[in-house]
Amino acid sequence: MVDAIKVGDWLLHHGHMTLAGLVELALEAPWRAGAHEAVWVSDHLDGRSRSLPESELRAIVVFAKLPAPEPNGAMELDGVRVIADLLFRQWHTAVEYEGVQHQEERAVYVADLDRYHLYRGHGVGYVQVTKERLKHPRTLVGTIHRELVAHGYDGPPPDVGAGFAVLWTRLSDQVGPRRARAQGRRTRLGAVS
Repeated sequence: MVDAIKVGDWLLHHGHMTLAGLVELALEAPWRAGAHEAVWVSDHLDGRSRSLPESELRAIVVFAKLPAPEPNGAMELDGVRVIADLLFRQWHTAVEYEGVQHQEERAVYVADLDRYHLYRGHGVGYVQVTKERLKHPRTLVGTIHRELVAHGYDGPPPDVGAGFAVLWTRLSDQVGPRRARAQGRRTRLGAVS
């Protein structure tokens, strides 16, 4: 499931498809393999994420039922336009995915330091996420929740139950087996005639 979201976001972000085009194609040819899955996952896609890990991070937050963040949300701090990977604007909190380039490329590293300095100077909370932290999603959403609470969020804590676990299941499990969908369609058609 999470892989379908990541790939769908990537395709949208790079202009290889539109959300309306994806749904239209799937609905016009529901017999195609993956058509039902495409319609189901379309509700969870957002082309504003610039990388696969950012998409995964967004999906983890959303499926934990925390407030939906703004992918690549921009804000102006001291006259500088700053873009957060995930921005919880209402709670002045940013979540930043730190890929390998953030450690290996000196210019990226220095830009990160400057951005975090601006965050601190303006009371913007932030959570830095690495690929290692992404491997522990329950702990990660707890960390994000605590940062949100520190900045005024008073909503429910993350829900890491069955709805959250769906992210790591097969997408076809969410729409049901193809045979059952076909049988259901035949039953409905037979009942109508």
